Amino acid sequence: MPSSLIRRGLWAIGAAVIVAVLVVAALPLIASTRIVRDRIAWEMSAWSGFRVTIEGSPRIEVWPTFRAILTDVTLSQWTDADAPPVIEAERVEVDLSAMAALRGDVVFSTARLVRPTIRVQRAESGLFLPAVPSGGRIARSVDTARGVLNADPGKPDLTKLPSDPFGTIEFRDGRMVASIGGKDVEVLSSLTGQANWAALNSNASLSATGIWRGESVAVDVASPKPLVLFAGGAAPLTLSFKAAPATFSFDGTASMSENAYFDGQAKFSAPSLRRLLDWTQAGIAPGAAIGSVSVSSKITATAGRVKFENTAIALDNNPGMGALDFSFGEARPVISGTLAFDTLDLWSFLSAFTPLAPVDGAGPGEVDTSFADRINLDLRLSAAHATAGAIQLADVAANAQVKNGLAVFDISDASAFGGNIQSSLRFDRKPEGTQVEIRLLASDIDGGAFGTAAGMTQLVPIGTGTVSLILKGPGRTWNSIFENADGSVSATFGPGALSKLNLPAFLKHTEQGGFFALEDVSDGTLPIDGAELKASISKGVARIDKAEVNSAKYKIWLSGIVSYAGRGLALSGGVIQPDKPAPPANNQPANSQANNPPPPSQSSFFVGGTWTTPFISPISRGISGE
Repeated sequence: MPSSLIRRGLWAIGAAVIVAVLVVAALPLIASTRIVRDRIAWEMSAWSGFRVTIEGSPRIEVWPTFRAILTDVTLSQWTDADAPPVIEAERVEVDLSAMAALRGDVVFSTARLVRPTIRVQRAESGLFLPAVPSGGRIARSVDTARGVLNADPGKPDLTKLPSDPFGTIEFRDGRMVASIGGKDVEVLSSLTGQANWAALNSNASLSATGIWRGESVAVDVASPKPLVLFAGGAAPLTLSFKAAPATFSFDGTASMSENAYFDGQAKFSAPSLRRLLDWTQAGIAPGAAIGSVSVSSKITATAGRVKFENTAIALDNNPGMGALDFSFGEARPVISGTLAFDTLDLWSFLSAFTPLAPVDGAGPGEVDTSFADRINLDLRLSAAHATAGAIQLADVAANAQVKNGLAVFDISDASAFGGNIQSSLRFDRKPEGTQVEIRLLASDIDGGAFGTAAGMTQLVPIGTGTVSLILKGPGRTWNSIFENADGSVSATFGPGALSKLNLPAFLKHTEQGGFFALEDVSDGTLPIDGAELKASISKGVARIDKAEVNSAKYKIWLSGIVSYAGRGLALSGGVIQPDKPAPPANNQPANSQANNPPPPSQSSFFVGGTWTTPFISPISRGISGE
């Protein structure tokens, strides 16, 4: 190769390098005079539809990326100059096209907002949303897309959608604030993420993390047709929300028109529903112990209504299936549906509405029925197996209803204790206070099993029988309800036995005199032909109208009162021995017994102490009926 050609080639390369160096050296000057000052604010405003103001002096960086660094940037509504900015950012970094900058144009692919503050407002739906701009390229593109959809709603020509390139918006260490009561309240903090939207007619996605009410949350949203979605058309949508108290996901089709709807598969789970209700500040039954819940369902949501079909639900890992319907058109949300479980903890289910057990060992919780003012509920439940505390049930059919201050939970049919159980729990909020009603009918049950479940193991009839209980009364806590309740209790049992009673030893103690503990004569069982109990309850005190146990040789009776407060006993009773006549009176000759047989002998006694530690005090050995 001739040396002249080599020299010309070297000169050309050197000239190109010099031009490149001059261009790089000139970029900050060109950018600072022709782009940052004159064009970036205008371009951001043209896209967003907000008035963009840059207070700080811009800085241009060439390496490793040609970008402009802006400080004290605000985006405000054009129509209200006195309103606070919609977005404020301490710094905005904009990646620019170097070649476009030399032509005097602004082409940027990425904008980073550092420590932005986004001002939001509470919408009618209850969500906090930023203000909507009155114009801008995005808003005009949505209007164009709306026109395309209206031209042919059934099969719109999506090739006519705007195809302007957009890019990526990143945000770091931001926060959302809302004006509540005239003061700015932080709704969301540590907001970090990015929105990717290469072109207006292409797919878009948003990923963000932040801290809401003390919990870290992560949100991911994506759609292949975002412009159609914004214009009110139907488009595929995926949504994911993750936080320690709960996770939620949706995959299906959505529309954001006036007749908005969602149709697809949704999943929801919470390791502790109690924690979730506290976190979301639902205000339902504070302190109630509620376990985990998970739901997977086909959902169809329209304005004011959400239907869950083919719903798989698990409460405390107890799986069930069914259908649910949520309506929001009335003053209170309405929840109705049917759920069927293989196993179900009824205690946990009821705890969703009121604390049925002591909270953290601190004693009985208050009965909070304020939930009855927040929702209307009509839910039918069935379970092949269920538990209510220590009680085991089978083939359960139940119903939960909440409406206008009234809450009712009914078990219309269930198998338990070898028989059938029906029960009802009713809370009625009235101006003078909450009224509570409890009903129980246990038919053809095993008395021993029933007594064990009720915590009674002594003097319990072991045999088949029926128990009925009705309690009504006011109260704010479970103790106060039982202390003030009115009602009745009755029970009848057939042949069987009376548990933990050594009657010969009992009679021997009564003959010897002096009080003794019932526990001292509990090492036996008395066969019986039957037993009957009738008692009326007033203000938490049960007055025994009839309590009799009949056996082949003995008849045992009791009367008196039993109080709930203090668990006190004040009973009198007797053991009648029909085949053992009483001795003749002092003025009655012995030979008169053949003509006038004496009445049977009776050992009378008094029962005092408490439910758990009763004691017996003999009165006398006399004639039956005295």
